[in-house]
Amino acid sequence: MQYVNIGHSGLNASAIGLGLMRVTKKSDADAAQLVATAIDHGINFFDNADAYGQGKAEEKFGAALKIAAIPRDRMVIQTKVGIVDKRYDFSKEHIIEAVNGSLERMGVDYIDSLLLHRPDPLMEPDEIAEAFLQLHNQGKVRQFGVSNFNPMQVALVQQALPMKLIANQLQLSIMHTGMIDFGMHTNMTDSRSVDHDGGILEYSRLHDMTIQAWSPYQYGFFEGVFIDNPKFPELNRKLHDIAAKYGSNVNALAAAWILRIPANMQVIAGTMNPERLAEIADIDRIKLTRQEWYDIYFAAGNNLP
Repeated sequence: MQYVNIGHSGLNASAIGLGLMRVTKKSDADAAQLVATAIDHGINFFDNADAYGQGKAEEKFGAALKIAAIPRDRMVIQTKVGIVDKRYDFSKEHIIEAVNGSLERMGVDYIDSLLLHRPDPLMEPDEIAEAFLQLHNQGKVRQFGVSNFNPMQVALVQQALPMKLIANQLQLSIMHTGMIDFGMHTNMTDSRSVDHDGGILEYSRLHDMTIQAWSPYQYGFFEGVFIDNPKFPELNRKLHDIAAKYGSNVNALAAAWILRIPANMQVIAGTMNPERLAEIADIDRIKLTRQEWYDIYFAAGNNLP
């Protein structure tokens, strides 16, 4: 397993993380097996959110940790706060209350990484800073980051903080490449030249923020998985051909394609299938050449200007 120093913070986390949004569908025993499978394959990073199942995902993860009995220091645990029913809320009071609730539901004493889930237009950076400082000083949160923020939103929060934001969790997959397309289609007028993200890929690299890729196997916005999907025959032929060359599998290859981007990436895999998770973890076999990376990009329907 490859490991990433998240945002150069000292948090040493697996390049593949287990996303727990759908863990509520598992029994406690099955959730424990999934967590144990992750650890057995070198995956030590677990991503959650208080909005997943309205806290149920954190509760299920907490139950799984008790059964699996994995030492806390072998895990890097991340959760996200800020989504409330019909609004976002980055008030100091809500952030602190939400973190205390997450700690209780997961049954842990501290969170390694806390992300603000989606940007709140009513956010007050000084309030966020007060909440972060209190949580850090109390030993409840080690590091902080954001999710789905554009560069100016990151900068707005960062300027008020005494600590560095270490990560931005963003949608990225072979079939969702807007942040990549824009950079290559600079000074063009085609659809791929439209900047939807504010240059977030380059900003993240400049500021040593790890990009955590969510929905790495999805196309559209939760429209479905592109792996072995008959809608994408050319892409899947290319994925199978290259995976076979490396003696690996298409699930690992799709993750390796993201990790080939030199931006200190992590892949947040949301599978609830232990066998598939083991396949995804098989990334060390794959050392994509530049041409192979581009061939996969082209097979997904992209082009160069």
